[in-house]
Amino acid sequence: MTKAPAARGESGAAKKAELKAVQAALAAEHAAVYGYGVVGGRIRDGRSDDARAAYDAHRARRDELARAVRDLGGQPEPSAAAYALPFPVPDSAAAVRLAADLEERIAGVYADLVRAAKGERRRAAADALRDAAVRAVRWRGGSVAFPGLAERAGTPESTAKATPHT
Repeated sequence: MTKAPAARGESGAAKKAELKAVQAALAAEHAAVYGYGVVGGRIRDGRSDDARAAYDAHRARRDELARAVRDLGGQPEPSAAAYALPFPVPDSAAAVRLAADLEERIAGVYADLVRAAKGERRRAAADALRDAAVRAVRWRGGSVAFPGLAERAGTPESTAKATPHT
């Protein structure tokens, strides 16, 4: 009989951790949508279809995550008016680097969500991680062994945080 309250507490803690991870993924998707707006404005014509497809994919995932936050009993964090970019983006080459950087950051956030979620949400997070890793490879032209993990080895949360710029 004493295990039932502990089990409920554990499931409550797991739900809280999952909500936190979903909110982090939502914040990262807000930043990615903003970042792809910059990418789309600077990318050369030959890559504009790739930028548009990524922009659309991130908007769709952002909307799915907002619904997931509500399903978990939370209030979705709104998008910031602007986000600080990790470096200046004056031309197409920099736009390609930014797109790769965005995808690598998103992969890290989704790796955290895979760890925190269960069931269908976990599968969706794994799919999102895979999609981000594939896009990063296409933008960068190379890959890492464990997308979303190797990049985060030195600084656990620093690469995943979206930085609003007010």
